[in-house]
Amino acid sequence: MTSCFLNPRHRPTWLQPGRLAIASWVAVLVMGDHAGAASSRNERAVASVEHRIAGAPIMAVVSLRNQRITIYDANGWILRAPVSSGQKGRETPAGIFSVIEKQAEHYSNLYDDAYMPHMQRITWSGIALHGGPLPGYAASHGCIRMPYDFAARLFDATRLGMRVIVAPTDAAPVEIAHPALFSPQPGAGAVPAARAAEAAAAVSRADQARLAAATASRESARAMLPVRAAERLKLGAEAQLAAAERAVASAASAETKEQAEDAKAKAVARVAEVEAQVAAAKAELQPKLDAAASAREAAVIAENARVAAAEAAREAARNLEPVSVFISRKTQRLYVRQAFQPILESPVTIQDADRPIGTHVFTAMERTGDVEMRWSAVSLDSGHQTGGVAEPHTPARGRSGGDGEQISTDPVAAKAALDRIAISQDVLDRIAGMAAVRSSLIISDEALSSEAGKGTEFVVLMSGEPQGGIKFRRRGVETAGRYERSRDRLLYRRWPFAGPFSTW
Repeated sequence: MTSCFLNPRHRPTWLQPGRLAIASWVAVLVMGDHAGAASSRNERAVASVEHRIAGAPIMAVVSLRNQRITIYDANGWILRAPVSSGQKGRETPAGIFSVIEKQAEHYSNLYDDAYMPHMQRITWSGIALHGGPLPGYAASHGCIRMPYDFAARLFDATRLGMRVIVAPTDAAPVEIAHPALFSPQPGAGAVPAARAAEAAAAVSRADQARLAAATASRESARAMLPVRAAERLKLGAEAQLAAAERAVASAASAETKEQAEDAKAKAVARVAEVEAQVAAAKAELQPKLDAAASAREAAVIAENARVAAAEAAREAARNLEPVSVFISRKTQRLYVRQAFQPILESPVTIQDADRPIGTHVFTAMERTGDVEMRWSAVSLDSGHQTGGVAEPHTPARGRSGGDGEQISTDPVAAKAALDRIAISQDVLDRIAGMAAVRSSLIISDEALSSEAGKGTEFVVLMSGEPQGGIKFRRRGVETAGRYERSRDRLLYRRWPFAGPFSTW
């Protein structure tokens, strides 16, 4: 007889739950191994430069194909980490942006109050860099998620206005020199320094004038005390005189009247004495009142001068803020913004205006002299992708450096774009007077995006790339209800066995 333990037709049903449990545990272990491996890969992918001291971040380049962000200072990359950009249908738009707002704690108005720590906004319609889960592929609703720790570190290092380039393929800046790139005017920092010194001197004068006014006010207040005391004595003497006059009028006998007349005479003398005291006190008080009034007037004048000097210093400092220039082949115009404000617009001449010129970002990385500047260039190439989801490099799709290194910009194409631009000398002179480190020149076939509005830098979207992350958002919704919350709430939910980049 065949044993029922060997005959498949007679398998005991009580073994099935056990087998299911074992299979479940195996699946959990396998998934855990995969999640752990993915987590380890992500953690290893977060890198920072170690062979030199990193400077302040100047530019961030996000590669949609590589799903990675790289931060650059004046001398090269300093930070690098994996990201998760917009999924299919809600793609992160490729183009040129800048950081326009920062919030350490932010909760989305658009997506179920989702927690977005260390948010750095790049469009007012809701596209931002922030900490978030990284599943290893594009999975967001248009934002650029970064590892939580990396997002916190980057948040502390950056400032408003930092350039953010979202490249469909691979991009990395390359140093470039060209006569069309702006050079700062000699001694450009002298005026702001002088205005700052004037503002500091005006503050000192205002403080001294305010102190002098307070001292004069105290002295006049002290001088007022004898006047008030003498006036109280005068009121008492006048009351005694009035009582004496009533006594004289009501005297019934000559003797009583004589006594009343004597009291009245003494009261008249007392009133005269007290009036002299009042006059003397007032004479002593008046110069102090005049001095206090003069000191108050001087304090007001000094305060107005302080306010004017402070505004002049701020204006001079603003003139040293990076200036951004955008040249559009589509509109044949040049636009200039500084500190998120439009300050100049002018027609521009582009040779062979019917021929594409590409999209190029030139950034002033560092001053090397009084009238010299180091510039870098980044050129954006279309990914020619289907569906808008970043695809990895293959030999058939393009070159890639080792371990997914970004490919440096070809300076020949960037210089060719500069060669085709002709700007009037007066506009060049005005721009050169504002050129500073982190200033930029953008040349593009595209027109200025509608995302570039009040309180933004230039926003240029690549029209040939998917823009689902923009199209699904209505401008103004995210900004209408911006708010912060305290840290005492649950920051995010995760499974107990998941890695640091597990999904919500």
